[in-house]
Amino acid sequence: MSKLHTQGIDLPRLGLGTYRMQGDLCRAAVESALSLGYRHIDTAEMYGNEDAVGAAIADSGIARKDLHVTTKVWHENLAPDAIFRAIEASLKKLRLDHVDLYLVHWPSRTMNLAVVFETLEKLRAEGRTRAIGVCNFNLSLLRQTVDDIKASIACNQIEYHVMLDQTPVRSYLSKKNIPVVAYAPLAQGRAASNEALTSIARKHGATAAQVALKWLLDQDDVAAIPKASRAESQQANLDALKLQLDDDDRRMIAALPKTQRFVNPSFAPAWD
Repeated sequence: MSKLHTQGIDLPRLGLGTYRMQGDLCRAAVESALSLGYRHIDTAEMYGNEDAVGAAIADSGIARKDLHVTTKVWHENLAPDAIFRAIEASLKKLRLDHVDLYLVHWPSRTMNLAVVFETLEKLRAEGRTRAIGVCNFNLSLLRQTVDDIKASIACNQIEYHVMLDQTPVRSYLSKKNIPVVAYAPLAQGRAASNEALTSIARKHGATAAQVALKWLLDQDDVAAIPKASRAESQQANLDALKLQLDDDDRRMIAALPKTQRFVNPSFAPAWD
């Protein structure tokens, strides 16, 4: 498994997303993924599953240094005291003394961005997280964070897949040597039934979902965290790494409409 080196951490490029997994289902999914070789697990306080993730990690027997764990603070908790309470609660549920990456899950219209990052830097200095970063930040917020505040962020986690162009954000981040972590990398399951992807998949003896995932992971400075609760799906995502897409495949994918955003809550920022 290749890794992205960013802000002092090595981020495995393929991880397991756990959004909407709960309880025993989540625990079993994380246990399965770890047994198959996954070493990058993504969760969040809002997911309500950090306890299940923590139980699976505790039972895995895998050395802490060999695991990458990401969790996130919810946009309603971006005041300093709330951030400290949030990470303490997350660490307790995860049964860890630190996470590898702590992210602002969504920006808040009322947050004081400088104070948020001052607080996150304190968490890093205290060893509660090895690195900090953001999710769902648009170009304007990224510029404020990186150019104005001079925050050292390890990634921007955003919706990114074959049906959504993220070139402006990716171009900016690339100039700053900041990776993208793609969530919903299979377009919330829609990639699996796309005709163009299915045609490419037949040529390679693969699935459309594997084609969509490999297209992402062939790009520089991109990691992906597909959600997969079944061992078969987790293994299929690992097997996508073996695919070799050619120029014709990439041309077909480039021709797909890329304006379909599927995650756009009312509190989302104005997308670029």
